[in-house]
Amino acid sequence: MKRRTVVVLALVALAFTALPGISHGVSADDSAAEPTEPAASESGAAAKAHEAREGAQKFSFQAEVSRLMDIIIHSLYSNKDIFLRELISNASDALDKLRFLALTDKSQLGDTADLEIRIKVDKEKRTLEIRDTGVGMTKDDLVKNLGTIAKSGTSAFLEQMQKGGDMNLIGQFGVGFYSVYLVSDYVEVLSKHNDDKQYIWESAADGNFAVSEDTENEPLGRGTLIRMHLKEDTQEYLEEAKLKELVAKYSEFINFPIHLWASKEVDKEVPADEEPEDAEDDADKDEDADDKDADDDVEDADEVDEKEDKPKIKTVKETVWDWELLNDNKALWLRSPSDVSDSEYDKFYQALAKNEYEKPLSHVHFKAEGDVEFRALLYVPEKAPPNFLGDYTSVNKAALKLYVRRVFISDDFEELIPRYLSFLRGVVDSDTLPLSVSRETLQAHASLKTIKKKIVRKLLDMFKKMAEAETDADGKEAEEGDADKADAGKYAKFYGEFGKAVKLGIIEDAPNRNRLAKLLRFHTSKSGDKQIGLEEYVARMQPDQKQIYYLSGASKEELAKSPFLEKLLQKDLEVVFMTDAIDEYVMSHLTEFDDKKFQNASKDNLKLGKDDKKAAKALKAEFKDVVAWWKELLGQAVTAVKVSDRLATSPAIVVTSQYGWSANMERIMKAQALASDEKSYMKGQKTLEINPRHPLVQELRRQFEADKDSKAAASMARVLFDTALLESGFDLEAPKAFNERVYELLAGAFGIKGDLAVSPSDAAAAAAADDAEEGKESKAEAAAAAAEEAASPAAAAQSTAADAGEDVATPAHSELR
Repeated sequence: MKRRTVVVLALVALAFTALPGISHGVSADDSAAEPTEPAASESGAAAKAHEAREGAQKFSFQAEVSRLMDIIIHSLYSNKDIFLRELISNASDALDKLRFLALTDKSQLGDTADLEIRIKVDKEKRTLEIRDTGVGMTKDDLVKNLGTIAKSGTSAFLEQMQKGGDMNLIGQFGVGFYSVYLVSDYVEVLSKHNDDKQYIWESAADGNFAVSEDTENEPLGRGTLIRMHLKEDTQEYLEEAKLKELVAKYSEFINFPIHLWASKEVDKEVPADEEPEDAEDDADKDEDADDKDADDDVEDADEVDEKEDKPKIKTVKETVWDWELLNDNKALWLRSPSDVSDSEYDKFYQALAKNEYEKPLSHVHFKAEGDVEFRALLYVPEKAPPNFLGDYTSVNKAALKLYVRRVFISDDFEELIPRYLSFLRGVVDSDTLPLSVSRETLQAHASLKTIKKKIVRKLLDMFKKMAEAETDADGKEAEEGDADKADAGKYAKFYGEFGKAVKLGIIEDAPNRNRLAKLLRFHTSKSGDKQIGLEEYVARMQPDQKQIYYLSGASKEELAKSPFLEKLLQKDLEVVFMTDAIDEYVMSHLTEFDDKKFQNASKDNLKLGKDDKKAAKALKAEFKDVVAWWKELLGQAVTAVKVSDRLATSPAIVVTSQYGWSANMERIMKAQALASDEKSYMKGQKTLEINPRHPLVQELRRQFEADKDSKAAASMARVLFDTALLESGFDLEAPKAFNERVYELLAGAFGIKGDLAVSPSDAAAAAAADDAEEGKESKAEAAAAAAEEAASPAAAAQSTAADAGEDVATPAHSELR
């Protein structure tokens, strides 16, 4: 009896192995939710062929959203994978919001305390579901966020697409949800917010969508579930391997667990005489045969070992389903920099940038300790964000995520970094800032200023190292064997993209002005096509040179020919060329570098070192009367006329006062679209400097001394002034008068006397001659006609007589008689 009992128990165990059991590692709550997690019922979308549910409130998509969806639906874009990245990113945002709310109100978590993302497929129904336990959406949220009110990013993304932009960037414009239509022809969004009932949003992307209370799906508790009905050609997204690949590629560093409902094989112990339950061949066997086999088993067991109380067991493979964690990596910024590979840094950056093709130019990863503790991982992009400087005056948000003790707080926090560095991307995680505070309190927290200060210093150190990798301490190019060869060329790329940001920092960030000045790069009169830094300029200054000379203008080619450089180049003094419009603003804040003052070569009081002061004084005395006469002639156009010591080959130039606008700055201000006359007082006072050694100036002096009232001398003096204005970069206030004076000078040069009245052209003269000839012919014809008229009475009388039969003789006839 005992042995039979053992066998019966073994058979019972075998029977239980044939029943669907609870998967290993899954709690009762999980097992209840897994197979029945909100799935479409038979009366749902599938049964209704994607028709809106009865009683659903229907809406039309806002016009721009319709355009966007139309582009996506008809897109030939090959990389459809991005839809999963966008949906997981949105789910992560919803979880971040919920966790932030729960900091001050624990009741927000309710019965759904686990913050996670779950992915599940149904191959039979061809559906893919992504669920989060985040903040969820109310009915109004569903309508506004997914249809009728276009976000600002919709228009921006459409503009980019019209310009040939990459759909891969859709997430950067805040409209990533609509990427679901790359793979789906019908989408349902189930959502439950703590303040509202559970609602369902549905659309087949036909220009309309519907929203209704969800009474047919399992309650979510809280959060959002997106159910995608996949297109025929996108069935690959129902495969576990594909989904795992995409999560690893795009969402490995999401801060919440991502689970996939996946199958796996596990080892299971079964009685040794049992076969794996992979077939139902025993089901068709005769019941009597089963009984006979059982009796035989009992007899065999008795024969083998009567003392054996337990059956022999063996291990078999069994397929079970379970929630598999896909992103078990520790947050990258919490790891030691030495433990993170370059590829991991790149992947994390691509997750932040939402662009799998973009790589960072450089990064800095550090931990700050002391009174304020925090970790930071910051990246410099390869390219500047779109319209980075064009939209600089408005609120410019850095793409930095602020965490406090691993809790996401905000990615819209201007106080974390200066505006001129807002092109950076990355993460800052503080252990010092308090968690349960309002945004306003956090903004005023003392630790925030310390964090900001340390971040800026670290970033500037990173920029400096990039710059030093290209040049050594002597200003020579890095050698081929240099250890920093890998970084060579990075700074040139950085400065090409973000050089203006460095200059904005000099204007706005006074404490770091000197550090930023070391990052500046310019062409000079000696550098050729290469740009150099101010440190290199100072290192090769003349022994007695006390100033850094610079000149601003539209291009280095234009500046290289400027008359302002003549004496400087003659003395072998190097001049910095500043060709950015912002350079003028920078120099109004940057007055010196390395104890060397800056000197604008186009302004008054230019000091060129040691000169022959005695000779210069003699020349000024010689031209004293000419200078006074010239100033009186020009009136208010200039504040002074003086003999120049900066000219070598040009006859004259116009310089401005030390603290007024230069000619280049005046040009920039005039070009401003919304410029006004409010700052016209900043226009530099003009001084005409003349070259006493130039032949034109010497001839002008001779004519003036010969006749102080000479009109020719006055005209020549005005033309020289106007020409100097143009050559110095100024606009003429009266170009018509200038043109007339030039014409007069040309007339004198060609010996043309009197006024410059235009004479008739040859064609006009020929036409006048023809008219005269025609006039003569007309007069002759008129005379002949008059004579004919005078003779007409005699002819008429003769005709009358002939009609009457009289013999009327002409004079000739009379003679014949």
